[in-house]
Amino acid sequence: MTNRLADTLSPYLRAHADNPVDWYPWGTEAFAEAERRGVPLLISIGYSTCHWCHVMARESFADPVTAAAINENFVAVKVDREEHPDVDGAYMAAASAFTQNLGWPLTVFATPRGRTFYAGTYWPPVARQPLPAFRDVLAAVHEAWTVRRAQAEESADAVTAALVQAAASTPSDLPDAGAIATAAMSIAEREDPQFGGFGGAPKFPVATTLRFLQTPLVRREAPDAAAAAERALEAMRASALRDEDGGFFRYATRRDWTVPHYERMLTDNAQLLEVALDAGDESTARGIAAFLVRALRRDGGGFGAAQDSESWIDGQRSEGGYYLRPVAERGELEPPAVDAKVITGWNGLAIAALARAGAAFAEPEWVHAAAEAAEHVLRVNRDGSGDLVRASLDGTASAAVATTADVALLADGLFALALATGDVAWAVEGRALLDDALTGLAGDPLLAENGIATAPDQTDGDLPSGASAVASASLTAWLLGAGDRYRDAAAQKVREHAAPAVGQPFAHGSLLRVAAGLVDAPRQLVVVTESPDGALASAARGADADAVAIVSPAQARAFADAGFELFEGKAGAGEQAFDCRSFVCRLPVSDPAELALPR
Repeated sequence: MTNRLADTLSPYLRAHADNPVDWYPWGTEAFAEAERRGVPLLISIGYSTCHWCHVMARESFADPVTAAAINENFVAVKVDREEHPDVDGAYMAAASAFTQNLGWPLTVFATPRGRTFYAGTYWPPVARQPLPAFRDVLAAVHEAWTVRRAQAEESADAVTAALVQAAASTPSDLPDAGAIATAAMSIAEREDPQFGGFGGAPKFPVATTLRFLQTPLVRREAPDAAAAAERALEAMRASALRDEDGGFFRYATRRDWTVPHYERMLTDNAQLLEVALDAGDESTARGIAAFLVRALRRDGGGFGAAQDSESWIDGQRSEGGYYLRPVAERGELEPPAVDAKVITGWNGLAIAALARAGAAFAEPEWVHAAAEAAEHVLRVNRDGSGDLVRASLDGTASAAVATTADVALLADGLFALALATGDVAWAVEGRALLDDALTGLAGDPLLAENGIATAPDQTDGDLPSGASAVASASLTAWLLGAGDRYRDAAAQKVREHAAPAVGQPFAHGSLLRVAAGLVDAPRQLVVVTESPDGALASAARGADADAVAIVSPAQARAFADAGFELFEGKAGAGEQAFDCRSFVCRLPVSDPAELALPR
């Protein structure tokens, strides 16, 4: 059957449109139908480049017998986790009450109000120890709902109550340099001494953690931990995790970084570009930037979410087969598909990384690509009221609301673009978005309407949490001179999550990175010149600083007029460089050698 998914904006949902399962997209229609029929919801969550999602689709959702059992006893809902991260987070948190093996596809059984009473991930079509067959799971859940419905609903309510309680946070003091250094050393204790990186198999890049270990505070107070980050990058760039064309795969299935899971995510590569940039690894940075611009950039300028692990080779689906061919031979093959969703926050990460790298390595094409992506997201990813939405596809905006992380990550990207271009308009737009994020954004309306406990976005996994994204953007706004209230906002976010961050630093790399930035007095360099490619500007770009702005006198005045006090009084005659520490600037200099001073 061609079902309700055919006209959705999600490539993942569209791929299931011809399943014999009578799928509904996430929305009120599915909830109402489950209530009308008195049956549970079967909520299946995944994304388009997820290998095991493809496997379960082929094995179970395309099977008429399995589909018939689903259609008879459940209302089936298919969710793209990249389009609805709040929904994914809520059900992932609920699923943790039933299994510790969390991942995607995520398979959730919920009451007609959407409250979880059983969950798991991938189930095979026939039993494979220790996994039961998916049809047996369906039969057992149906029996439980039919015979013990009150017990199932009670269990669902208990899970909801526990999640609400877990969401509470108690602010504490800001961590000092000693606490941050101790947290960094705790992370370093998890280093794999033989193969680099952290932990065993599967082994992930953990870019959020690496960026924390690269902060000036950690380099100074915990140099061994900073060295562990450098070793991790060195191991990854020399391993099978890095494709010949420069892009990085999602993770390695083995401890020695071999046998990658071949999907390539925008989030990983954008953040690893920042890691390579901060490590001074120009070759790796150039490879990642080239991959982003060549493979993930879409018509209109936005960046797609990911490139698939699978492709067609000789009439068959192959996982990784395309990437195992030498680059010179790939032109003969159809490349793996790119999920063309332009996700607001993920594009913010790419905009920031390309803007910074483009400025540092004198690559104006990268800065231009960042600007085009920003223009696309700000123009297309809007609803009828002008508010940002989560994503768009082929120029059409999704109905899914933007998350707090989306808005803050985009704001941070726009600040980086302002520094790279000298155009204050990007900073003004970023400040407005950040103000929206600070006032609080409404989450998914269906979750709220049904009292479904949302998972607090408090940990930094493959990308910064909402709290970390807001804290980071606020700190950047303060560095640009937007006002002390933004530093206060960053500090408040860190205080709210300081205790768990210090206690579990590996899961809070982005937040700890902001905490480190709050401890050290920042170095800000402003070069006022009509020669942005001159020696003074080049020296500033190569300096060790938290913010580098290369602006003309007119641009400096525009920043100051827009309320960014870092630029006040700096539009005088002649070429000058201002070296500032927490807005206290030394006398202006014109000798490039003066900017080589350490922090």
